[in-house]
Amino acid sequence: MADPVTAGERRAGLTELAARARACERCPQLAAARTTVVFGNGDPDADLLLVGEAPGQDEDRQGVPFVGAAGRLLNELLAEIGIRRDEVFVTNVLRCRPPDNRDPLPEEIDHCRGYLLETLALVRPKVVCSLGTFATRLLREDPASIRAVRGRAEIRTIGRSTVRLLPLFHPAAALYQPSSVELLREDLARLPALLELPAPTPAVPPPVTGDGDRPPQAEAPPEPPADAQLGLF
Repeated sequence: MADPVTAGERRAGLTELAARARACERCPQLAAARTTVVFGNGDPDADLLLVGEAPGQDEDRQGVPFVGAAGRLLNELLAEIGIRRDEVFVTNVLRCRPPDNRDPLPEEIDHCRGYLLETLALVRPKVVCSLGTFATRLLREDPASIRAVRGRAEIRTIGRSTVRLLPLFHPAAALYQPSSVELLREDLARLPALLELPAPTPAVPPPVTGDGDRPPQAEAPPEPPADAQLGLF
């Protein structure tokens, strides 16, 4: 099926996908313990999509992501750079709350991955922020720590979507480590300039040679350092 092109089509697609998620029982422990499925919410035509880890107690009760203390901090930091919560789309790696707020299990992440990829394809954001270790490792397909990659934007193809990915500390971690709040604020300050850039396009595959083999594909040249490109650090 072709990806939707209008906000109405995107909203309809997200509504259908959310209904499928609400009926999901792929993870028996999560399905038995949840109050509701927290699919995601926001603008279906958003240029910015945020991916957190999993719903907490407040989110499980209200059915909306990032409504607790971490969500309030996130909203405040977004407002500082002129971005309203209703202008973005927000979701998580998992759509069900893990019991006792434990870490997501690998099989749970794998079961929920398809919902995230479909959400990306429907919303078609220009920029995706991965909040915390689990979202960052899933979207980068790399085990690097969040401290090693935070604040470094890169172009990534995730499923059918090519986006600028900006890894960030999770707001919940910043609440426990106040020193991280300033780092999160510093990294979020890159967003306005990133959102002004044109939407990234998928890399063109190299031509097939006469013997049917493809030559090795060189990596795209790295983006200029943040201070040279955006002047925000």
